[in-house]
Amino acid sequence: MSDALANAVCERCQARFDPAERIVNSNGELYHESCFVCAQCFRQFPEGLFYEFEGRKYCEHDFQMLFAPCCGECGEFITGRVIKAMNNNWHPECFRCELCDVTLADLGFVKNAGRHLCRPCHNREKAKGLGKYICQKCHLIIDEQPLMFRNDSYHPDHFNCTHCGKELTAEARELKGELYCLPCHDKMGIPICGACRRPIEGRVVNALGKQWHVEHFVCAKCEKPFLGHRHYEKKGLAYCETHYNQLFGDVCYNCSHVIEGDVVSALNKAWCVNCFSCSTCNVKLTLKNKFVEFDMKPVCKKCYEKFPLELKKRLKKLSELASKKIHPKALDLNSA
Repeated sequence: MSDALANAVCERCQARFDPAERIVNSNGELYHESCFVCAQCFRQFPEGLFYEFEGRKYCEHDFQMLFAPCCGECGEFITGRVIKAMNNNWHPECFRCELCDVTLADLGFVKNAGRHLCRPCHNREKAKGLGKYICQKCHLIIDEQPLMFRNDSYHPDHFNCTHCGKELTAEARELKGELYCLPCHDKMGIPICGACRRPIEGRVVNALGKQWHVEHFVCAKCEKPFLGHRHYEKKGLAYCETHYNQLFGDVCYNCSHVIEGDVVSALNKAWCVNCFSCSTCNVKLTLKNKFVEFDMKPVCKKCYEKFPLELKKRLKKLSELASKKIHPKALDLNSA
């Protein structure tokens, strides 16, 4: 033992060291090997690792139990950098946005309905509650009409026209991945869809005095695209055949169905071709056949001739009284 250590004493027990004794030197402080122990459990430090707090040394376990906070996410002790937020402690890597999972330790956070969120997520949640859009460039709420670009919303003034450089408005148009102001876009001769007001770069449907994307030219009633099938126009709107007939077509007096073909107009009523028949024998009639109205329905000449004489006289009298109103093709009762 050197002369310098001959008079040294142990920091813990204040006793001198034996010449052959092993001495522990911790940052200039000398200890008997048996004295260099945890201040809490009095056990030697595993692999010499210890934590010092307020002049006392602790093993890792006791230091964590006594002084280290627990992470609010993983529940483990925090021995390094501690994030204090939301009335809790967190490992930096455990403190994350509750919506997008981005780490917040160096970004900062916003308290939103009891949740810790990054600012973009907070703005999206706020905009959702207000029924507004969030700009995908600055992540702030868009108070005016948004500019929609590749299905995302932006402040219009975050873009300029690719052709003239003018600051864009919500009327901007996209073409082949670039944005143009409305005048520059129109000069390029690109048709605009009458439904979505976006450029049509593929097949164009010309109808109702406008141009349409194929998938946007739809029936005004069922909203199914025509996809090349026939459409019917009424008051500036287009309808498929089924709904056009339902809304505007003739209804057969006999079967009460919409007539989807030729219409027989007789006795001031509309009939399907197959439904216009003698109400007595069911033989099919056309407007070329002679018939008489009986009980608001047509009766062929043969069946009429079988009617009782008194009935025919009564019908003849009614016919004479309303002769001017009988359909031109109805049976002439005098000739019957």
